Amino acid sequence: MIAPALFADGVTVEARERAILRDVSFSLDHGERVALIGPNGAGKSTLLRVLAGILRPAAGRVLLDDVPIATFDRSEVAKRLAVVPQQTALPFSMRVEEVVALGRLPHEAALRGARPSDRAAVAAAIDRVGLGHLMGRDARELSLGERQLVLLALAVAQAAPVLLLDEPTVHLDLRHQVEAMELLCDLNERDGTALVAVLHDLGLAAHFFPRLVIIEHGRIIADGPPAEILTDERIRETFGVEPALVRLAAGVNGG
Repeated sequence: MIAPALFADGVTVEARERAILRDVSFSLDHGERVALIGPNGAGKSTLLRVLAGILRPAAGRVLLDDVPIATFDRSEVAKRLAVVPQQTALPFSMRVEEVVALGRLPHEAALRGARPSDRAAVAAAIDRVGLGHLMGRDARELSLGERQLVLLALAVAQAAPVLLLDEPTVHLDLRHQVEAMELLCDLNERDGTALVAVLHDLGLAAHFFPRLVIIEHGRIIADGPPAEILTDERIRETFGVEPALVRLAAGVNGG
């Protein structure tokens, strides 16, 4: 039996004597595509940070390739797992291609710098995300949406088999939201990249992800295909919206 690419077992996270996650277990298979959805403050981004090894839980464990993620150093984690945050502040001026090239750092040989293969990976990532027109620009001067695409290109250049994304479409207009989702699907289906994305847009999640995990009050309350878990009752009770709004965007059948 092949071990999951990523596995969280009984994870609890506390802050200021309050449980943000409560005994959460989650498994991501190799090549799988999963969206984490739920109301604001449910614990989605916290779970993503735990899965990435950025946040250590008060209880439970996370396994990356069947090995406790806490036993890896960050460079080893970065070879296996890439993270696209909601937004990252750049401390100093960097051109777009220089930011994308950061994705190759885990692969570069010590003291030797970038190899031709690294430069080719950066160029391919920029082309794949469609950022050629931004080459040479200072990434700090870009719009929030453009910067989000640069971070996505960085993760593509990193070429890790697992990709975690926290609201990857948050600053994008509608066209770029769809294009970003199509890119993620292509990475998953053509490259075999396993994906976990935190999303607020139920329509995008249901349309582009075959498996949804709903988190509410720090617990997983549903896990499965969109048509099975996004029932009319759950959409109303958990998300406080009319189901028709979700179904228009995603084409999910009522239940």
